[in-house]
Amino acid sequence: MEILGKIKLIGETKTFGANGFQKRELVVTTEEQYPQHIMIEFVQDKTNLLDAFAVGEPVKIGINIRGREWQSPQGETKYFNSIAGWRIEKAGAAAPAAGAPEVPPFDEYEPVSNTKNEDHDDLPF
Repeated sequence: MEILGKIKLIGETKTFGANGFQKRELVVTTEEQYPQHIMIEFVQDKTNLLDAFAVGEPVKIGINIRGREWQSPQGETKYFNSIAGWRIEKAGAAAPAAGAPEVPPFDEYEPVSNTKNEDHDDLPF
């Protein structure tokens, strides 16, 4: 799955436990009729992916939705969801390759017309 939006917040990398588990949070604001502020977690080696980005940049993020079950000491079962990021890239129109001609928009092409009413079927059968 992917999420598109602008970066609202980039958190600091936090380390937990004796094993050194790392987590970094990112908040993205979607650009739709009712914008949503989505918190995405990047963990372990993925925390470094956020170093190349800044607040306000439009991004496309590859995500996985994670869910887990937890049982309290009183026996009550609860469920938690998280959104895990695994890829992030700048969103927007990609620049054309160097030296590649720019293609005009579709509506700038003129339609082909057969003014002589000739049959241009050149198939051999």
